[in-house]
Amino acid sequence: MKGMVFTELLSMAEGAIGEDAVDDILDELPLSNGGAYTAVGNYPCSELVSIVVKISEVSGLPINDLQRAFGGWMMERFAAGYPQFFQDKTCALEMLEAIENEVHVEVRKLYPDAELPSFETERTGQGQLRMTYRSDRPLVAFCHGLIESCVAHFGQKADITVQDRTPDGRSEAAFDVVLTG
Repeated sequence: MKGMVFTELLSMAEGAIGEDAVDDILDELPLSNGGAYTAVGNYPCSELVSIVVKISEVSGLPINDLQRAFGGWMMERFAAGYPQFFQDKTCALEMLEAIENEVHVEVRKLYPDAELPSFETERTGQGQLRMTYRSDRPLVAFCHGLIESCVAHFGQKADITVQDRTPDGRSEAAFDVVLTG
């Protein structure tokens, strides 16, 4: 997993529980690199999960809520760091549809070794989208937070339902996004 995800998680956590608490978490966990992450490095997803679990314990925030909050945090970082992906989109559904065939294509050019999830999208009606997420990583709630924040980024409101269909060893979920108002 790209180090940018680790550095952003730690940055978010420092703002929420403080730098000393984050340092204590990194010191307590058996991390392969001692908790030193760079944005361009590659690290095991299992370490990210361990850090999330520990932050959850320290903060009292349930793991799925923490992942959703982090998904929102990351969406804000993507929008600020990569505005070109958002410029020609008129709504959240267009942005969500562009992730697999536009955003991920560019990410693979920059980081050929990136292990990205897959997203299939289907318009299910006017102002409605089904987005199916598949990954080897247990990050369904993180993805949910990204979707929520994408909708908010475009100043829209939506009902988002999740059907977690995670089979053994792989994460899979269908997100039904219905724009409201």
